[in-house]
Amino acid sequence: MNKELEHSFVTQLEENQNIVHKICRLYTNDQDAHNDLFQEITIQLWRAYPKFRGDAKFSTWMYRVALNTAITLYRKSKRTIKTQDFEGVSFKISAIPYDDTTEQQLKLMYRAVKNLNDIDKALVFLYLEDKNYREISETLGITEVNARVKMNRIKEKLRTILNP
Repeated sequence: MNKELEHSFVTQLEENQNIVHKICRLYTNDQDAHNDLFQEITIQLWRAYPKFRGDAKFSTWMYRVALNTAITLYRKSKRTIKTQDFEGVSFKISAIPYDDTTEQQLKLMYRAVKNLNDIDKALVFLYLEDKNYREISETLGITEVNARVKMNRIKEKLRTILNP
């Protein structure tokens, strides 16, 4: 892969890496698992980047790859997450430490969301990221109407969990 493509990838990843951190937080329970999932998502993004056509925004594409990677690994959670050696890559990505202090008030919400199925978790995550239903439907590969219906059902379910 050429240096210009590598530079473009690294720049966009660094600008949008909080997306990956938030997905990691949603699908993991401790810092080591968070770090492992972050690394695996980064590798999958790097592998898929040459195929990124730019039809959607980089962040939308990144959501899709990251969520698919997280869901796939989450479903295999009984097994150890296999990661690849990152040493051979010719670039370095500076990781900005993830500060979740501003999200402390969402702790209860995360706990409730973790009880949802994988697709519903992803839908809530994108909704909380202020994505519109069109973007949510494109990212998850469902219809816009289906995304709206699912979100309304999830909201009702979360209300009963959070306000018993």
